[in-house]
Amino acid sequence: MATTAPDIVRRRLTPLLAPDPVSWVWTAAVALVAAVLRVLGLATPRGQQFDEQHYVKHAQTMLDRGIEWNTENDYPDFVVHPPLGKWCIAAGEALFGRNEFGWRFAGVVAGVAAVVVITRLGRRMFGSTVLGCAAGLLMALDGFQFVLSRFALLDIFLLAFLVGSFACLVADRDHRRARLLVALETDARPRFHWWWRLGSAALLGCALGVKWSAVFHAVAFVVLIVVWEYRGRWSATLPRPRILGLLGAVSAYAGATVTVYLATWAGWFASDNAWDRHWLRDQGRGEWPVLGALYNLYRYHVDSLTFHTGLDSGHPYQSWPMQWLLLSRPVLFASGSASGCGADQCSSVVLLLGTPILWWSFLPALAALTWLAISRRDWRAWTILVGALVGIVPWFAFTTRTMYYFYAAPSEPFLILAVVFVLGAVARRWRSAGAAAVGAYLGLVAVCFAYFYPVLTGTPISNAAWWARMWLGSHWV
Repeated sequence: MATTAPDIVRRRLTPLLAPDPVSWVWTAAVALVAAVLRVLGLATPRGQQFDEQHYVKHAQTMLDRGIEWNTENDYPDFVVHPPLGKWCIAAGEALFGRNEFGWRFAGVVAGVAAVVVITRLGRRMFGSTVLGCAAGLLMALDGFQFVLSRFALLDIFLLAFLVGSFACLVADRDHRRARLLVALETDARPRFHWWWRLGSAALLGCALGVKWSAVFHAVAFVVLIVVWEYRGRWSATLPRPRILGLLGAVSAYAGATVTVYLATWAGWFASDNAWDRHWLRDQGRGEWPVLGALYNLYRYHVDSLTFHTGLDSGHPYQSWPMQWLLLSRPVLFASGSASGCGADQCSSVVLLLGTPILWWSFLPALAALTWLAISRRDWRAWTILVGALVGIVPWFAFTTRTMYYFYAAPSEPFLILAVVFVLGAVARRWRSAGAAAVGAYLGLVAVCFAYFYPVLTGTPISNAAWWARMWLGSHWV
């Protein structure tokens, strides 16, 4: 017999905002801003810059051979990152040629895709198209994400796949709660579909296929699945989920993630001469079909992990996790002589630098978010806080490893969501004045991005103009 759920239960189980086709028009507008900014002058600076010299070379050999290859010495190359990020770079080259535009194009696609995802995610989580678009614009105008989108490095793909995986997980949460409400009101057994959760697992597998550092968020996502299962049933006043059911759900999620991750190594499996492809045979041991290949891949992973844990060589642009949110050591991606700036001495520099107004807002936003999470017991605040911290805090354990500012890439979407969550709280608390403050903040971020645009793109400017933008002096030079 059908029943009507109490209002409080209905509120807990109903998504914050109904689908609205018009919201996609605003999403498209934000995406257009991000795309135009990232495509203009994409082929500048010329040549392979910073770590492009590694990833572009490998992407090109993957087009030719299906694996990373050392062309100078003509033997398989030992590479310490999984292959998917280089396959993405290779896809751009296959479309537009082996030139600067070609090898950087995939990064633009990933960067713009991340802007679209965070716009839709913000709308879903905050129940507001305006706040969703604010999140998208902040990412579009973040110098950190902007520069990563315009170079053939791996971290922009890691960022895009992780935020996509998280967005699918939040959509799955909404779907399951809506189904619980239907079951509650029809007195029927809840019936779920698994597409959103499988999508999250697939994108998480892709993130791991770019860089292993996605494992930190992988653990967090599994915890979220378990917590949301318990909380969903509690909100619906239903019995707790069974342990075996939870184990099955987690196992299915992990299994799908691992399957997709292994699929990113398809080129390695298909090759007969990739690095460590026949490690067992080279050791004089027998190789079982399938299991032998998997064990050889395991040996490759052991060698790669040994490299990563022992990486402690110094670098002028290395930094520590406590420096990332303070912007105390950005990374020089490119520099060279320049002319045509209207002065006797010109500078042309590309600095991986987050928009300062935005990045210096992250720590206060995290502090306010923590307070809101505790005082309001808001699942969104807790979830965003976990997503932001899990991409940074684990790196504190690696006290001797060489690290760089761009290791913070997986946390950037969550940090932006933290800012938008606080902005939303301000707007709701003070109404017109709060909305004006939010608008003023977005305007300041846009102006700040425009001011630093020359040092994010390598646009020739006078040495005096360049020094005027080095707000932290030697820390940024």
